[in-house]
Amino acid sequence: MVSSKGNLVVAQSGGPTVAINSSLVGVVHEALEQDAIAGIYGAQYGIHGVLHENLIDMRRVPADVLMGLRRTPAAALGTIRHKLTGADCERILDVFRAHGIRYFFHIGGNDSMDTTHRVHQMALAVNYELFVIGIPKTVDNDLVGTDHCPGYGSAARFVAMAIRDTGFDTEAMTLSSPVKIMEIMGRNAGWLTASTVLGREGTGSAPHLVYVPGRPVASETLLAEVEACHKRLGRVVIALSEGARDLEGETLGSALQPKEVDAFGHRMKGGAADGVARLITEELGLKTRVDKPNYLQRSFMACASSVDLEEAYLVARAAVRAAMAGESDKMIPLVRASSAPYQCGTGIVALSQVANRERKLPDVYVDRVTGEITPAFVAYAGPLIGEPLVPYARLTAHCVEPA
Repeated sequence: MVSSKGNLVVAQSGGPTVAINSSLVGVVHEALEQDAIAGIYGAQYGIHGVLHENLIDMRRVPADVLMGLRRTPAAALGTIRHKLTGADCERILDVFRAHGIRYFFHIGGNDSMDTTHRVHQMALAVNYELFVIGIPKTVDNDLVGTDHCPGYGSAARFVAMAIRDTGFDTEAMTLSSPVKIMEIMGRNAGWLTASTVLGREGTGSAPHLVYVPGRPVASETLLAEVEACHKRLGRVVIALSEGARDLEGETLGSALQPKEVDAFGHRMKGGAADGVARLITEELGLKTRVDKPNYLQRSFMACASSVDLEEAYLVARAAVRAAMAGESDKMIPLVRASSAPYQCGTGIVALSQVANRERKLPDVYVDRVTGEITPAFVAYAGPLIGEPLVPYARLTAHCVEPA
């Protein structure tokens, strides 16, 4: 075990989720039990809080507030996307020295793991004793080295429920608005879009068509699939990834997408559904509506997965224990032992194996010809959304004979 005492800083980074605060509380709860940890500080607005010495004393947060945060969405400390500069690195070390920081925990996704790795490297370069651990978080579920990411299970539950409900809405509006497109988050990975199939309730249930980035589709193919589904059912509900691509590798509806990029150079997503809707209306003459849940996908606590919230807490506590054991420059992944019954624990992986890498939806989970999401994916993702969705009733139509 680590013998030297020191203070701890925890930061939240990137897009918040309904589970990220559960990880924050996990860090605090475990740190409170460790004699080697003195001060427990939260950095306001991620690494920005470290750079500007905006630190919160987490020991003074009442126990009931901490418990309440475990079921509170977004990032209680505030979050940011910020790519470190050389000057930033020097400033971070100055702040850590000034406040006696020996432990740094960073909760975030791909870019956050890169930041975490760089903090470790700069401390190592000047021989400053610092234990650095990354805690995974992203609704995109695209971090390598982990079975799945905290935050994903709840977002998956949301999109499954949302596509099911909008499917019923579209069925009721079949005669006037037979086509519905729901645009789903996920950047270049299709994990969240694929999760919409968890909302299906038998044959003919939404989503009828699913388009993920890993299955490029020509406009002609998409139109043919929409037309065939409409002829078969009289309606079409489409789950469309914000990163879905055509055969040339361009994002569907790219002409309508924003041109700006984030702090790490990633082009902002959004607009794919509008482009596809226009295509369907112009070419097939079918009135098409668009649902864009946008940030509700990651922040709607009413749809939180109990499994997700508990695992977010689990990895955070494991992160503190890993630092106490002398680990640094690592991330705490989730390691699945079994899907039926579902059992999952934690492991440890080098940040160098995680940072700046992206895990796409594997071939075993999607038919690259038809676009259909496979039963193997349902077996993988089903346990992560928590309790089964409550089934809806369907009216049994006993029609009256025409007069």
